[in-house]
Amino acid sequence: MQRRNLLLAASGLALPLAQPRLTCAQGAAVTMRLSHQYPPSHQNARIIASFAERVKERSQGAIDVQVFPAEQLAKAGENFPGVARGAFEAAAAVNFQWGNTLPEMNAPTLPYLFTDLEKIKAFPGSEAARFLEGLLQKRAVRNLMWLYTTRQAIFTSNAKPIVTPQDFKGLKIRGLNALTDHALTAVGAAPSSMPGPEVPQALQSGVLDAGLTDVSAAVSRRFYEFQKFGTVTPWFCVFTHVYVNPRWFDGLRPEHRAIIEAAAGEAEQAQIPLTEEVATKAVQELRERGMTLHMQGEAERAAWSAAMQKPVIDAFLKLAPENGQRAIDLLRAL
Repeated sequence: MQRRNLLLAASGLALPLAQPRLTCAQGAAVTMRLSHQYPPSHQNARIIASFAERVKERSQGAIDVQVFPAEQLAKAGENFPGVARGAFEAAAAVNFQWGNTLPEMNAPTLPYLFTDLEKIKAFPGSEAARFLEGLLQKRAVRNLMWLYTTRQAIFTSNAKPIVTPQDFKGLKIRGLNALTDHALTAVGAAPSSMPGPEVPQALQSGVLDAGLTDVSAAVSRRFYEFQKFGTVTPWFCVFTHVYVNPRWFDGLRPEHRAIIEAAAGEAEQAQIPLTEEVATKAVQELRERGMTLHMQGEAERAAWSAAMQKPVIDAFLKLAPENGQRAIDLLRAL
């Protein structure tokens, strides 16, 4: 019942608007409810859980970060309105989940644009990050941290490996979203966007010929049981970002804000080596489980980029005519 009330409050359908919980001058305990979509075993979920523990310890229990993984508090699409309206204090989102609402947030995921690890390390706190944070602020949420989620994609298939752009021709393939799917149609594939949990069944039944996912998801969703081949490539970069209700955050005591921000910065840095480690282990496990993997080389990467990147960038700039080029330029400058 409590979860239902929260969701109704977030949608504004039935209940009076819930106000974010504020601290008081006497130093009352602060509650920070944080909703996200990841299962507890995911590296993002583990980092967020560690963040919550660190905040509680450093505040000596004065700040209680209550984490709700696996959509226990709200569905992924309900997180933004829930936080913006004050139904709960914080949530996490994958950058491209903002879609047309904030199209500039798609910039890190444009194919082959932002996959160099050193640039990814430099992103938190950079001018590029601050630029996107300013756009988020205009949407009534304040960004708290950027959690690097993946830069390694895997294109899976059963009939033959996908090595050249020509190998995509005629394939029914899982897409990511309407924007990045321009890359797949440019090489003759027929993308179909669908949630990750639905992809294994679609591949097994023949609804899809080929899959596209991040390497660790290929392990967790057991792609090796129904796909023979995989091509691993730094095709995209995905960030998960945690954001808060700014009215709630501004109402905290300065020392509480400082504790939360410091722990968030540490989480950003801890996430980077963890995500790289998870990706390396995923590639090893896929091989051990019997998949034949092809690690894309520089020449192949250049060929894929030449065929795929421009159509996506053109579509991106139409979605974000005012700020899209600025977002691209700032990422390239890192």
